Amino acid sequence: MTVRPLISSIAMLLAVASPYAGAQQPAKFPVVSLTAGMHVIRAEVASTDAERQQGLMYREKMGPNEGMVFLFHAPASVCMWMKNTLIPLSVAFIDEHGKIVNIEDMQPQTTTSHCAKKQVHYALEMNLGWFRQKNIKPGATIEGLPR
Repeated sequence: MTVRPLISSIAMLLAVASPYAGAQQPAKFPVVSLTAGMHVIRAEVASTDAERQQGLMYREKMGPNEGMVFLFHAPASVCMWMKNTLIPLSVAFIDEHGKIVNIEDMQPQTTTSHCAKKQVHYALEMNLGWFRQKNIKPGATIEGLPR
């Protein structure tokens, strides 16, 4: 008797039993260092349509000062949602000068739209409440944003 077919059968059974069977694995993105006042953020960069569509889907956790910055290559009316996103997030919509326009809190696995109050160049997603905990509000500036 060989072990290989048994292992393959167990792997298939586990894959089918998983609540996220068939779900994509989190993508790898380039990383930049941003600052919000004295706070340093390790931000993955989503700059293409495909990367922005993937975003933070299927992530089970994110570090305390980690996030994702979405780069739009021209001013855009931007709305975000949380389809297939497993962790609660806060999103800051940011203009071309790095100034935060508004911040919205988002709940996991919802399709509720959370929109910028005006056209923006960036959206920065962090763990839920991160901006509030750091006392970062609309009007604050994020430095180091990619171009």
